[in-house]
Amino acid sequence: MLQKLRDRSSGWAATIIIALLMIPFLFVVDQSYLGGMGANNVAQVKAPPSWWKGAPGFWPVSLLWEHEEVSVEDFRQRLEQARMLARQQQGEAFDPREFEGIENKRRILDELVDEKVMLLASARDGVVVSDAAVREYIASIPAFQVDGKFDQNAYQMALSSQFPPRTPRQFEDLVRTTLRQSLVPVGVGSSAFVTDAELDRLLRLSGETRDVELALMPEIAEDTTPVTDADAKAWYEAHTADFMSPEKVAIEYVEVTALQVPEPAAADEATLRERYEAEKQRFGDPERRLASHILVRVPEGGDAAAAEAKAKQLAGQAAAPGADFAALAREHSEDPGSRDTGGDLGWVEQGMMVEPFEQALFAMQAGETSGPVKTEFGWHVLQLREVQPGALKPFEEVREELAREQAQADRERAYSELLGRLTDLAYENPSSLEPAANELKLELRKLGPFSRDDMVGIAAAPEVKRAAFSEELVEDGTASDPIEIGPQHNVVIRVVEHQPAAARALADVRAEVEAAVRADRTSKAAIAAAEAALERLRKGEAMAAVVGSEGEVMPLPGLPRGAPAPTPEANRAIFSAPVPEEGKATFGRFALPDGRQAVFAVNAVHPGKPEELPQEQRAMLRQQFAQVDGATMAQDYIRRVRSQFKVQVDESQL
Repeated sequence: MLQKLRDRSSGWAATIIIALLMIPFLFVVDQSYLGGMGANNVAQVKAPPSWWKGAPGFWPVSLLWEHEEVSVEDFRQRLEQARMLARQQQGEAFDPREFEGIENKRRILDELVDEKVMLLASARDGVVVSDAAVREYIASIPAFQVDGKFDQNAYQMALSSQFPPRTPRQFEDLVRTTLRQSLVPVGVGSSAFVTDAELDRLLRLSGETRDVELALMPEIAEDTTPVTDADAKAWYEAHTADFMSPEKVAIEYVEVTALQVPEPAAADEATLRERYEAEKQRFGDPERRLASHILVRVPEGGDAAAAEAKAKQLAGQAAAPGADFAALAREHSEDPGSRDTGGDLGWVEQGMMVEPFEQALFAMQAGETSGPVKTEFGWHVLQLREVQPGALKPFEEVREELAREQAQADRERAYSELLGRLTDLAYENPSSLEPAANELKLELRKLGPFSRDDMVGIAAAPEVKRAAFSEELVEDGTASDPIEIGPQHNVVIRVVEHQPAAARALADVRAEVEAAVRADRTSKAAIAAAEAALERLRKGEAMAAVVGSEGEVMPLPGLPRGAPAPTPEANRAIFSAPVPEEGKATFGRFALPDGRQAVFAVNAVHPGKPEELPQEQRAMLRQQFAQVDGATMAQDYIRRVRSQFKVQVDESQL
């Protein structure tokens, strides 16, 4: 039988059958394998291969296209990092609703797309970052330094406290990727410079002041002219987007919290002792070893044998009676972080170093010199200066701590089991959460209808709102996966009602339409009055006479550029006005936040005086202007490169 199957599974007939079977597979496979966007990506950057720049984008040629993806995980991680930074910077002023807004998410996604653009561009241009460059950059980061020198312990601690925590290898890969995608833009930006003539012009502009006369126009009486049906209909049809009812959903949900889990029984003695034996290393100071090393790197494309021979020679010299290991390290070590301190690595614990180095170090005796040892960084000659043994606390001393931890572990296990059971029951009957709630004796609750902007109940959690408005839950009406909205706090939801966004009927919003029409009339009347006042000012009438007794005239001599007086927008309008001729004035207007109009006269312009600046301040401003110009140049470069690639974004993943 098996032989017959083998015989019939070969030849042209089998080939046709396999090809036919592959066709439906192509419709269900993740499109990222075929050069498509992929279900787990938020954005994709694509470009034809560098050796065929005119390659079409259709399948199967699209398989040749080069691409980089922004995964959902990448976006979520960057979003959380931005959230933490915003909370830290804004404190109590942090607005979670504004942060979760679509514009902010698009801005964060744009940054990620730009990074992927530059990563793809660097790969196409053959940009390579060496191991030495990565190590040099890491050693220069202040967070990893003690007294201005790279410190291995500070490095390890900083990596473990990052969000998310990273191993040294992961951080090195991150630095390498970051350098690859930033080398060219940084180079473009750092090439900017400011000539003396440009600097003088910028200083004259930035230090410019203007003598201004400002007048607030009299308030325009509120429009009371009737709004006809034709007026209302015309405004409504031109501004339908202003009168939309937002998309809304109503959900049913089951909530699972730690409070719903009964208190577990106290653990017995045997369980606690078993936990103690399994976690002994926690209850004492680990063994530490005071180490030094001499590093001989293997240059990329260099002579590996020569590096090894040099390391062996240094190992022999270091092991000789009376040898000064620190002096040898200062003279020969190629580790910039420890060379100047005689190769001192400080106290080393298990898990801090790469495996070959650590194995050799923890096999040595105090006072011993060993090596050379090969690692990914090169050849190491090791010196173990001192051993500090670990100290273990007895079981009786840590019994209460073990009991608390075991009780917490039992509570977490019970919580996980309850949540897992709810998930299983929801999958068994996804069209209703009532059977699952009844079986587990949990409360089935309802919420809504609510919109994306409403902050009500569990819908205040972005994760819940994202799921509630997802296409899958809205269209299918099935239960969601568990949604974590806090520590040991999950919900399973199901959309029971969906109200698409729709324009409200004119009859329902007639009052709002009339108010908008009248406000528009009042605004246009205020602008017309301001324009009429400007015409009178240009004909030579005095400001006070033009605005009348109801207006307010204010002189603003020496108004500096950029001052938020009376508002930033007003300052921009004033400094956008042409420079007046001698003995004349130029005029303009702007709107205040309350809609009131103001007119102004620029009577004189006083440029900044670069010749009065001290040389130190002049040099500092030159550098600052060059940095601003360089940042603009780098951003323009990224924008130009991005325009050459195809960028696809799936905003539903935001």
